[in-house]
Amino acid sequence: MAPLAVHIKHAGKVHDLSLDPDLPPAVFKDAVYQATGVPVDRMKVMVKGGVLKDDSSWQKIGPKAGQTFMVIGAAGELPKPPAKPIVFLEDMGDAELAEALAKPVGLRNLGNTCYMNASVQALRAIPELQIALTAPSLQSATPLPAALRDLYASMARTSDTVTPVAFLSTLRQVNPQFAEVDRSGKLGGAYAQQDAEECFGQIINTLRNVPGLDGDGSSSGTSPQATADTKKFVEQYLMGEMRRELTCDEAPEELSSVTTENVLKIECNISISTNFMLTGIMNSLDQKVEKRSPSLGRDAVYSQKSRLTRLPGYLVIHMVRFAWRQDIQKKAKIMRKVKFPLEFDALDLATDDLREKLLPASRKLKEIEKERMERRKVRKRTKNALPSASSGPAATTIDVEMEDATAVVPIGGPTSDAVVEQGKTIAGGELEDESVYRTKEKEELDPLISEDVKRDVGASISGLYDLVAIVTHKGPAADAGHYIGFAKKNVFHPVKGSTLKPTGAAGAGDGTSTPVPTMELDEDDEDWYKFDDDKVSLFPKEKLSTLDGGGEDSSAYVLVYKSRTI
Repeated sequence: MAPLAVHIKHAGKVHDLSLDPDLPPAVFKDAVYQATGVPVDRMKVMVKGGVLKDDSSWQKIGPKAGQTFMVIGAAGELPKPPAKPIVFLEDMGDAELAEALAKPVGLRNLGNTCYMNASVQALRAIPELQIALTAPSLQSATPLPAALRDLYASMARTSDTVTPVAFLSTLRQVNPQFAEVDRSGKLGGAYAQQDAEECFGQIINTLRNVPGLDGDGSSSGTSPQATADTKKFVEQYLMGEMRRELTCDEAPEELSSVTTENVLKIECNISISTNFMLTGIMNSLDQKVEKRSPSLGRDAVYSQKSRLTRLPGYLVIHMVRFAWRQDIQKKAKIMRKVKFPLEFDALDLATDDLREKLLPASRKLKEIEKERMERRKVRKRTKNALPSASSGPAATTIDVEMEDATAVVPIGGPTSDAVVEQGKTIAGGELEDESVYRTKEKEELDPLISEDVKRDVGASISGLYDLVAIVTHKGPAADAGHYIGFAKKNVFHPVKGSTLKPTGAAGAGDGTSTPVPTMELDEDDEDWYKFDDDKVSLFPKEKLSTLDGGGEDSSAYVLVYKSRTI
């Protein structure tokens, strides 16, 4: 039903409001509060049959366009001043201005739509998806890809909260399950809460016809070499290939059966003994099943071993936290604490053939990361030493601690530039510009990458992954609760000295890019953004362990890992 234009009368004044009968009464009450200043807990909205309650049904009330509702209640006190003084944009420094304007935006909750908001924010952590969505040849059997493209473009063009009405309408049109109305009667006929993992998966399924990318990262839909048999984006970056082998435990001489299938997620089964994510994944890959044995002529127990023959660029892990309980005949949440890694080596999930192809590059990448950490430590010590070099006569000496040497610089001797050069010494050599090392690393790594993997655009080259996005579920119930999205900061902002493009720079679908404020991060900035619907806040890396589960608070439900590259 379309929103109705209605009036409210309070303290002798009439206000014009919009009433959407498809949304719960709490949404209308919030609009009344914005117009009158009467707090919801002290508010009485008079309707047909009495006072409007949170569980009232608009269908029974039957509001009409132009109707006037009486509002009773005293307006609350004026808002208190903020704890921190307000700083206007024109008074901010360059760093403060970049951070304020470049912060990603949130999505307004339109009534039990936190599952969708969290899923959209998590998918935004895949920058290649936004490039693929801007292809001029974007075609699909459903309108959802174009709606997602437009939503991301809107989010990139503003610093205000975005209301995803168009995308939500399209999502419900394409997937009617998300248009289900709550039947419990507690929400007054509003839309029911849905499962974020199901929403995440359904969005990916509807993106199957989005054109893939070329080897250089540009959309294949714009190149003359693009053909009908070119892999689509989902096949390239999100789809793995699983090999399943069944062997009969009761008849070892029976030939084993091997099947392959494409998968978009890896499940992590949670039992009473599961403490770590890898343990749960291996439990889901190695299972016992019962089926008809052709050699025995009866049902027998089989061992099923599943391994990946292709690791995608983005690995989606589903923490199976909801399961059907036979004793209570209801779906229940598994709240056990399961630790997940920020860096994940997925070679344990691969077949022997794939592991052999990826192992050389995997080992080299681990060596490169250790060397980078050492260089970061040296640069940090050098940076801390610079203020001492220019502190004046108050200081007598400057000590710069190095790996293999320690130097003392007297006042009046070398300048601060000399201190910098001094700080570049590492392991008996000169620490050059980081770009020099990155070029050398690429040259050393390239020969170690399997030729088959090189030709497979979007596949992981090493089996090493970094966590970039999380969807969590909060609450004890399986069919209720609240979903929140998390994404790593470097997904949206490039690291200093890198050439990565922030995901917010995706265009509106016409092949152009919308200029957005850019904030560069330090190499050691590992913090995250928390997307609680329209509230976006910084989330320290150190607090990620609180999402392991173990209670009713937010626990990881969907994890998105990105394959590590140079």
